[in-house]
Amino acid sequence: MEKKKETLPAGRQVVMSGIRPTGFLHLGNYFGAIRNYVKMQEDFNCFFMVADLHSLTTHPDTKELKANVHRVLAENIACGLDPDKVALYCQSHVHETAELYLYLNMMAYKGELEKTTTFKDKVRLNPENVNAGLLTYPVLQTADIILHRAKYVPVGKDQEQHLEMARTFANRFNHRYGEVFPEPQAFNYNQTLVKVPSLDGAGKMSKSENQMATLYLADTDDMIRKKVMKAKTDSGPLQKNTPKPDYIENIFLLMNLVCTKDVVEKFEADYDNCTIRYGDLKKQLAEDMVNFISPIRTKVDGILHDEKGLKQIMEQGAAKANKSAAATMELVRQAIGLKYY
Repeated sequence: MEKKKETLPAGRQVVMSGIRPTGFLHLGNYFGAIRNYVKMQEDFNCFFMVADLHSLTTHPDTKELKANVHRVLAENIACGLDPDKVALYCQSHVHETAELYLYLNMMAYKGELEKTTTFKDKVRLNPENVNAGLLTYPVLQTADIILHRAKYVPVGKDQEQHLEMARTFANRFNHRYGEVFPEPQAFNYNQTLVKVPSLDGAGKMSKSENQMATLYLADTDDMIRKKVMKAKTDSGPLQKNTPKPDYIENIFLLMNLVCTKDVVEKFEADYDNCTIRYGDLKKQLAEDMVNFISPIRTKVDGILHDEKGLKQIMEQGAAKANKSAAATMELVRQAIGLKYY
């Protein structure tokens, strides 16, 4: 058997990102993040992590954790990530993360952590599970990023505060112990960030909101059709060239993602001329969505059925991530003064 690559090319800038294994990936994950990751892997040293430790802060029941981790890995690979080109690994397989997290906690303060928006949101949603891990979530996230001395971090709007805190903690360490970490920067690879709208016209697709308004990469063909046909519409415009309501604009945005240009132009013209038939539009969108998602779902199923191959991929990713982490922690211990012999 060919030996898999366990190192990344030298001389490239480092990109780091992670995703929690707390549900199926959806269309928003693909167009908002994974599609860009696939492009990044050609030009950067990419560390893409399944954040299983992070998931424990809000999902302490681990009965489904293994299956969820395997699915997230399989879905990322099926979408185009190449384990030979990136470090695709599980957070818990890199033990240096916990050590760096400990050191950074000694430079993080209760007051600043309590002010984070995500902490307040999580407390409001689940007041019975306000654990220390939830409070120090931004510290662990910082450890994930700077452990690989990452320069770039692809983030959405909801994570900008955490990235700002990562910069704060990295600079705080550098000021106290000497320059070790670069300051991580937000990064979208020169692409306009795509927010995929939900089918009910309320916000973006999300695994924590309306399940029937979110298209998952694991959805069956029939489920995709059912969800699309229930998408919010109205009776159509009454005057030519009427501006579209947000929920209609959302449907056209989805069409632009998966339909051909001529199909979109046809329905745009129908809308402007007040001749649009939303039933026909939804049927077209549903079939194009099936044609887009179905091959990914088939690839995912094949990867999940190859347990030996998936294990090798995890070991390969862990080897790359551990090599990077070990090199960084040597510098960290040296800077702090923990090298006694």
